[in-house]
Amino acid sequence: MQIEEYRRLAEVEDRHCYFRSLHAHVARELRSRHAVDADVEAIDAGCGTGGFIGRMKRTLPSWHWSGIDFMPLACELARRRVPQATIREASVTELPFADASFAVVTALDVITQVPYPGAAAQAFAELRRVLKPGGTVVINAAAYRWLWSYHDEACQTQHRFAAAELLELARVAGLVPVRLTHWNALTLPLVVVRRKLLARPASGSDVQPLPWVLDRAVGAVMALEHAWLRLGGNWRWGSSLLLVATRP
Repeated sequence: MQIEEYRRLAEVEDRHCYFRSLHAHVARELRSRHAVDADVEAIDAGCGTGGFIGRMKRTLPSWHWSGIDFMPLACELARRRVPQATIREASVTELPFADASFAVVTALDVITQVPYPGAAAQAFAELRRVLKPGGTVVINAAAYRWLWSYHDEACQTQHRFAAAELLELARVAGLVPVRLTHWNALTLPLVVVRRKLLARPASGSDVQPLPWVLDRAVGAVMALEHAWLRLGGNWRWGSSLLLVATRP
């Protein structure tokens, strides 16, 4: 991402409806597979400015979190925001950890930041390598190449994924998918209008505060998506893809 995008992310991540929803999706999947009060070693690969780790430290306080990011500024901001976590400067394609170091690995909106398919395949292999057998990896990625827009240019997105592409990367890496679903499904028409029909924002991307009423309205719609997924359903469409897999 561009430098200014990291600064903006640090400002809005804790309160923006997209990030609240993304973090809740990941927390749901992790709590369904790991003991909430256990001493779980976890890493957020591509932690950005630390917003997700901060929320997980509040949600799952007994878990021990590490994070890596390629950008020095992101690591600096993450260390300030979550001083209790171990943050290292590194790439998701070359993780500086021993094999089978973590029971939980997350990679949220970072696979989209590396070239596809080569670097993406290398990143998947690294996520599997540092994951303990029986552990859980959760990957979030932007969906639909036709949805490419100014937002991807500002965030320096390399690739927007089809579901089949994520599944193939997982298979080649030796991961076993246990859930794959789209999300941002009910809000997809709003995303299309914003990114395809309206003028691009002066800020460059959609990482910016929303008016309070709009943020709460979108959050309420996203709550319906969460309810369906908690009941065991999946979404066949949506601007984001969530993959949950395990290492056998």
